Amino acid sequence: MTSLLAISGSPSADSRTALVVEQVVQRPSLTGFDVRHLNVRDLPPADLLAGRAGSPALHRALDAVAAADGLIVATPVYKASYTGLLKAFLDLLPQSGLAGKTVLPLATGGSLAHVLTIDYALRPVLSALGARHVVAGCFLLDMAIERQAGGSVLLQPEAELRLFQAVDEFIEAVPAASDLTAAP
Repeated sequence: MTSLLAISGSPSADSRTALVVEQVVQRPSLTGFDVRHLNVRDLPPADLLAGRAGSPALHRALDAVAAADGLIVATPVYKASYTGLLKAFLDLLPQSGLAGKTVLPLATGGSLAHVLTIDYALRPVLSALGARHVVAGCFLLDMAIERQAGGSVLLQPEAELRLFQAVDEFIEAVPAASDLTAAP
């Protein structure tokens, strides 16, 4: 079975980004993908900031990245870039830590001034880590994301359409597990 890992890089416990990711991961799971969600904020902060990749929690998280066929990398935009929390985690990956992987970058932010964060901040790092293919990401304005009772999220229709189009393109771009293991 093809596996996907969604990584949320928000430090906030009531993160809109993490709520959006929770909604996003449902879509590929309905089509037969094994999908897991990693909130970087749940990793031990001392180990993360000290770069102790061998600590049990970080080792498991890095193994999950290595085992995934595709990644969804989501972040709120802070100061025109992805979060420092996400940066600290990505810095723990080996130089070719995303080799062979298809990646969907997602970003949320308070202003359209940050719409290029995916292309000018996040995509270069994902490419430098060796991603096989970084699909066209999706940026969502915070005002298009409404928290609902019970921890769910309601997206404005236009935002939801763009998000699910990006997710569908990502799903189509991720090679099937059989394609990954087939001999050339």
